[in-house]
Amino acid sequence: MLSRILPAPGSGRILALATLLMTMGQGAFMTCSALYFTTVAGLSATEWGLGLTIAGAVGLFAGIPLGHLADRKGPRGTTAVLVALNGAAAAGYLFVGTFAQFLLAASAFIVLERGSRAALQAAIAGTLGGADLVATRAYLRSVTNVGAAVGAGLAGVALQLGSPAALRTVLVLDAVSFLASGLVLTALPAVPPAPKAAGEHRLAVLRDRPFALVTVLSAILSLHAVLLEVVIPLWIARHTDAPRWMVTVLFLLNTASVVAFQVRIAKGVPDLPRAVRATRLAGFVLAAACVLFAASATHAALLSAVFLLLAGGVHAYGEMVFSAAAWTIGFGLAPPHRQGQYQGFFFTGYAVAVMIAPTCLTVTVIKGGALGWLVPAVLFVAAGLALRPVVAWAERNRAEPSPIPSG
Repeated sequence: MLSRILPAPGSGRILALATLLMTMGQGAFMTCSALYFTTVAGLSATEWGLGLTIAGAVGLFAGIPLGHLADRKGPRGTTAVLVALNGAAAAGYLFVGTFAQFLLAASAFIVLERGSRAALQAAIAGTLGGADLVATRAYLRSVTNVGAAVGAGLAGVALQLGSPAALRTVLVLDAVSFLASGLVLTALPAVPPAPKAAGEHRLAVLRDRPFALVTVLSAILSLHAVLLEVVIPLWIARHTDAPRWMVTVLFLLNTASVVAFQVRIAKGVPDLPRAVRATRLAGFVLAAACVLFAASATHAALLSAVFLLLAGGVHAYGEMVFSAAAWTIGFGLAPPHRQGQYQGFFFTGYAVAVMIAPTCLTVTVIKGGALGWLVPAVLFVAAGLALRPVVAWAERNRAEPSPIPSG
């Protein structure tokens, strides 16, 4: 079992340990955050939601300049510092007592989170190479799911106690997890800063139109995350007679699938040609999941549950195929000395999708009923098909060869 979620000793194992620490802390914090801010910090539910929305907008593009900083100063040290500062920002939540204080703390946290994520991708690309790069990214995704699940389980103790002291303890543990993760990351091999080429634009990614279009299409395919987290719980409650606990079953199915199969699937997508084919497959698979979710709108509880399980399994497979392909494409199209800013831009596309998708998909699917599932289904297929010519355009536009072999 451990061989499925932990890479071999070395840089990959260090990255896995750092990721496990971070995600355990974040899993615990996210489980308790709503209760903490509305009962201990004294915010209203509206203030909490509005503050998160504003903070998300403030930090939306932070990954690009902070990723660029990692390219220029060296990704290992930059990542370690940003992750540690993320812990300090998490500790800042302990002192929130007003909406303004929450907005300041949340904005700092999200800016540092986006920046550290971009820097971490640059560290992964600088430390590893070829197929190891994408395979390690798959290991880290498996570890992320395990860490978040363990953290959520630990948070359950605090929720059961329900006292302010118990909830504050979760925040302290979250802050410590970031600090410990930053310390672990210093054990990575040093990656030299990338020199600035003469006449090179400071943020070259902003002028790379093919990569921008790749990012947009990848963001559309990334809507699968919003389906599971936001749309499906509402769909089950309002459009099916399946028991409400099917939401938990589908989350567990997704988590177990990623832990068991993500690394294996990623190893089958080691280069750009196969990644392009994988995105096309992912588009059709995710569309099929949408059709199965639509079919679950029946008054027969057992039949609804069967369709939901089938849809959840198909959705998990499409998600894993697309994730592996996206890592290969994102790393492969970025110039080696600009990985930080390119990965920061790539993750910005995902952040934008996650920010606007809940409203759009809730309107189309929850209000539109079974026919509403046609909207994401068509989007998935169209984006999967469109990526092939766009990736080819981006390859022609690259000034440097890909760090991932193309054969």
